[in-house]
Amino acid sequence: MAQTLLMPKATAVWLVDNTALSFDQIAQFCKMHPLEIKAIADGEAATGIKGLDPISTGQLSRDEIARAEKDINYKLKVSEPKVRVPESKRRGPRYTPVSKRQDRPNAILWLVRNHPELKDTQISRLVGTTKSTIEQIRERTHWNSTNLAPMDPVTLGLCSQIDLDMEVEKASKGRPLPTAAELGATLQAASATEHLDFYAQEEEKEIDANAVFAKLKSLSSDRKTDEEDDQY
Repeated sequence: MAQTLLMPKATAVWLVDNTALSFDQIAQFCKMHPLEIKAIADGEAATGIKGLDPISTGQLSRDEIARAEKDINYKLKVSEPKVRVPESKRRGPRYTPVSKRQDRPNAILWLVRNHPELKDTQISRLVGTTKSTIEQIRERTHWNSTNLAPMDPVTLGLCSQIDLDMEVEKASKGRPLPTAAELGATLQAASATEHLDFYAQEEEKEIDANAVFAKLKSLSSDRKTDEEDDQY
């Protein structure tokens, strides 16, 4: 596998300033056009870029540079790295310990009910399951559907809260806001409620006034009976 040059433009700046290589040789090594190398040499391009020494980074040896300086037709080659970095493996479904695999159907049921916006691939990443299992639980065709109970996968230890929040956030991007019917709201029109507080206050005032008059009448009647009793 061919090695990729690190920071080609900065490397070209260093080679122009510190070697006698031709523009074509530098351009071929840095995967750039010879006119770009000429512009760097003339100070018309890459003026703010600090040169990167390819020898210190292990991408080029002094012998390789000396050989190219002697032969204008020689093409520079990137040095083989001393340390091999293993390629990252493609991320697949999350591994679930054997002791917790029996909890996966309950976690899937919880995710399907509480986060219907999640895609099957997201649920698979969270709890380490297959799309067929998710479909069976969603359609109630799973062999143990009658005994399943929704359980939070974070509580079960199948995934972290951070992973769950990230997947929910990804699924919610670009999703339209829920309508009033979806939320089960029974809001009245603004025209029907704009004077509601005013009428309510007026009714309370009328009720309070009637109560006061009734109390005054009862007090006056009690006073009259007391005066009649005193006469006799």
